[in-house]
Amino acid sequence: MPLTLYNSLTRRESPFDPIEPKKVRMYCCGVTVYDYCHVGHARAYIVWDMVRRYLMWRGYDVRYVQNFTDIDDKILNRARETNSTMEAVAQRFIDEYFADMDKLNILRADEYPRATHSMDGIKRLIHELENKGYAYASGGDVYYNVRQFADYGKLSGRKLEEMQAGASGRLETEEIEAQKKQNSSDFALWKSAKPGEPAWDSSWGKGRPGWHIECSAMVRDCLGETIDIHCGGSDLIFPHHENEIAQSEAVTGKSLAKYWMHNAFVTVNGKKMSKSLHNFITIRDLLEGNWSGDLESDPPQPPLGKGGSKNDAKAVEPMAVRLFVFMAQYRSQIDFTEEAIASAKNGWHTLKESLLFGDLHGSQLGWDSEKTLKLPIMESEAVQQFRAAMDDDFNTPNALAVMFELAKELRRERNIIVHGGKTEMPSEVLQQKWQTLVKLAEVLGFKKPNLVPRNATINIPSASFSINKFEIISGLTDEEIEVKIQQRKDARKAKNFAEGDRLRDELKDNGVTLIDQKDGTTIWHRG
Repeated sequence: MPLTLYNSLTRRESPFDPIEPKKVRMYCCGVTVYDYCHVGHARAYIVWDMVRRYLMWRGYDVRYVQNFTDIDDKILNRARETNSTMEAVAQRFIDEYFADMDKLNILRADEYPRATHSMDGIKRLIHELENKGYAYASGGDVYYNVRQFADYGKLSGRKLEEMQAGASGRLETEEIEAQKKQNSSDFALWKSAKPGEPAWDSSWGKGRPGWHIECSAMVRDCLGETIDIHCGGSDLIFPHHENEIAQSEAVTGKSLAKYWMHNAFVTVNGKKMSKSLHNFITIRDLLEGNWSGDLESDPPQPPLGKGGSKNDAKAVEPMAVRLFVFMAQYRSQIDFTEEAIASAKNGWHTLKESLLFGDLHGSQLGWDSEKTLKLPIMESEAVQQFRAAMDDDFNTPNALAVMFELAKELRRERNIIVHGGKTEMPSEVLQQKWQTLVKLAEVLGFKKPNLVPRNATINIPSASFSINKFEIISGLTDEEIEVKIQQRKDARKAKNFAEGDRLRDELKDNGVTLIDQKDGTTIWHRG
């Protein structure tokens, strides 16, 4: 089965056929760097990281470029609010972007062009549009004449007559702009300088570029006139990506991108995420636990740079965030709720425990560490099922189902080993299943957790320690589970049934199921 993906331009799925065999040029629209990234950004960049990783696993040589918009009204407003400069604000939030994305295990792009570093390419592209009759200067600004481009609207499916004024957007006063435009749907390519704002010299006078022209120029400068995949959030289809197509294709006469891919929104408790609704969740607040399930009743977020202290009870591990994102296919809307996050946390606990199976039990089962991940797993049934799911327009829910089936088998064998001292499955088969799970987790960008000795502050190789000296990071160990079971037994013996129920529920919340036997003993298993 070939890899197929949904193309927003053609509005249908089709086999993936890159311009050059086994090579992929991929451009992703990046953030405007004026604030911390939120869970919507997390979904977008986790999704495109997954697509990139899967293409690489399938043997493609992927060149991945993602830009930073570092000149914009929002950045300038933030600079004024904080008595800073555009450059300082942009650099600060570029650094914060990397801090967040590194935690989510998102691979660094091959190149991160910035708008302010791409002025030559931007001005050259505007001049070419002028020379071809697609752009006109007016009052120090330069506008794109959308009526000159016959295919305008082909990505969004909008008709020109139905489009509202203000397509250039980005906080500019529509009344002033309307006086300079030939048509209400025309958008700015170059904006004349305003007092006190950064500006660059040009033949039209001092000014700065419009938002849309920046990406067209950076795509051409970094990847060429036609690329394989152009991706971003579905909110960028119009006007941003529509305008990119109009700018680039008017100059080159070639398709800007062969495939257009867009991820759907993240809602919060069924509503659009918005600061005004107090349901705006940054990535770092999610990871540090500074969020609430009852988001609409929360007070506004603390001032910029005044985040709260870490709340371990609410903190979400980065890989659980990845799992939350993959629980829905990338083109389907996903709802951020306390229940959904709890499910992702429990799911990651299951995967995490199973990913550690070989580190915990490999030596006991006689596995040769030198052969780790070298067994012929590519033709296994699990890998074929995983590949079939991912080849179907990156159907991550079905791919996860394959991984969880492997994880459940490993968990079942682990319980047998822990309670019986040996496994029922042949050792080499068990090793293949574990290695398959580890490899598939890598394809989706899940970072295998480390084992650490108790009370240690650094990670050290697991091979030199026995299983009883280790704990799984952020999960209950077997010993801790046994202690809680004994505490529950003591509480029930003292007829403190409320405490016994509380301990049972606490274990259940940590993915541990208790089974009370007729003889008064209690057995347990994870999951």
